[in-house]
Amino acid sequence: MLENLFQGKSDHPLADPRELKRVLSELPADNAFRALDEIMGWLESCQGGELPALARFSVVRQLDEAAQPHLKRLARDYLHSPRLSRSEEKRLWTIIHGFWTVLARHYEACLDAAGQKDKNAEQLKPHLPLLTARIIAALGAELKWAHFRYGPVTDEHWVRLGRPYLLADSEGFSNKSLQMYPGQGGVASPAGEYLKVLVFQASSLDCLLPLEIELAERLIAHLLPDFVFARDSSPQSVYWVDAAKPLPPVRLARLPQEISGTLRFFQPGDAENRLLALIHDVERGGEIPASLNLGGSYPVKTVLPVMRHLASYWAPVPPQRQHVRHRVKHRVAVLPGLVNAFVVFSPEFGGKPMGLPLESWIVENVSRGGFGATIQDVKGDWLKVGALLSLQPEGAENWVVGVVRRYHRLSEHEAQVGIETLSRRVASVEVRPRAASSYAIAAGSPGLWLQDDNPQGEVRFVLPQNTFDARENLEFDYNGRRVYLTPAMLLEQGGDYELARYRATVAAPAKG
Repeated sequence: MLENLFQGKSDHPLADPRELKRVLSELPADNAFRALDEIMGWLESCQGGELPALARFSVVRQLDEAAQPHLKRLARDYLHSPRLSRSEEKRLWTIIHGFWTVLARHYEACLDAAGQKDKNAEQLKPHLPLLTARIIAALGAELKWAHFRYGPVTDEHWVRLGRPYLLADSEGFSNKSLQMYPGQGGVASPAGEYLKVLVFQASSLDCLLPLEIELAERLIAHLLPDFVFARDSSPQSVYWVDAAKPLPPVRLARLPQEISGTLRFFQPGDAENRLLALIHDVERGGEIPASLNLGGSYPVKTVLPVMRHLASYWAPVPPQRQHVRHRVKHRVAVLPGLVNAFVVFSPEFGGKPMGLPLESWIVENVSRGGFGATIQDVKGDWLKVGALLSLQPEGAENWVVGVVRRYHRLSEHEAQVGIETLSRRVASVEVRPRAASSYAIAAGSPGLWLQDDNPQGEVRFVLPQNTFDARENLEFDYNGRRVYLTPAMLLEQGGDYELARYRATVAAPAKG
């Protein structure tokens, strides 16, 4: 056994295999957070030089394996708990992201030790395929959890990802099949883990919500065997990366500045066609195939948009911008959420939101469909993809309503956002169920009537979450006339709102 090779050679308590086994057996089975916290504490204790290299790898490997069921449980809570408070969400994110960060550093320290010319390094060599694969997987998980909060990711992260892959490639075991974790189905390899991270990064996931990012990673893993990863470029190559450079993968539209032995090229291969066929089957059959492991059961309406997103970014020609962007430099006042928007667009407030939590962003480019902005001081946790915003350019009187479509954190306090403009003409109205027996006493809900860019014969409304019901008509008063709304389609849902289309009918004015 690996553990017997270093028994008695260190004063660290976990150097004794029996003590390590006892520690692992006493981890709380019914409290995933506390169990992971204890595992991280033991990982931190391995930072010194008390453990020889082989012993350290064995201890870290077993602590990693013990953490996996607890990580899955906490990740499920993070992604699926409907009423998770912001503080609890941050608490879960911090411990999970922190675990992968610490774990990657420990595995990298083991890889450093493997490069030394001593007995311990020789003993580690048989374990290098698993060690390099786990380093890449840990750094990939750290990257994914950073994406859940839209960054930042340092350029150095790509050098750290490339290093174990290049070592595995130079030693001839980059494609060696191995089992990443005991009891885990399927096989992996250092090159496969590296390619999975590259595809993940190249798929432009900064416009997806955390659950959608998780589903995208699962879909990538499912289709990964069909991707082509090569040393040399071909006419079919779509992306490239220099595994030794502090740069993420990019499309071949931007060529490498220099040719080196660390350049790698990849393309979707048959993955794009398999994904398109999968989309067709799901659209036609109305269900997710049982062979597709997404880590849980999800409705088609949740999975299909993610599939379509990946298909569009894996295509030979990526999605093109519908409108030309123009560079500008001016400030814009920003208010988050539906409630604040309802106040801003209400006539009695005249577009002057006294006392509301205004923020000031710098707009850097504009187009007919929206604009990009830089945030110098990110405040609070409300800012995310799908957030509803009211915006007023500096010096202007009018407000517009928009939605955050892209979000990328440059640092802890600076971010870039891409905002789609939903409407430049908006009216605040109170909508009520038309079925109410008495219109005067029926409870009203705040709504935003988007008055431009509507389909023929229909209108768009921003309403509180769970207001849209395909079986329920609504009505509201506007300029002394009653307007009846017949539901047409729910377009999207955000944190505190939903966007829907209705067919509108204006009642005839009362006689006399």
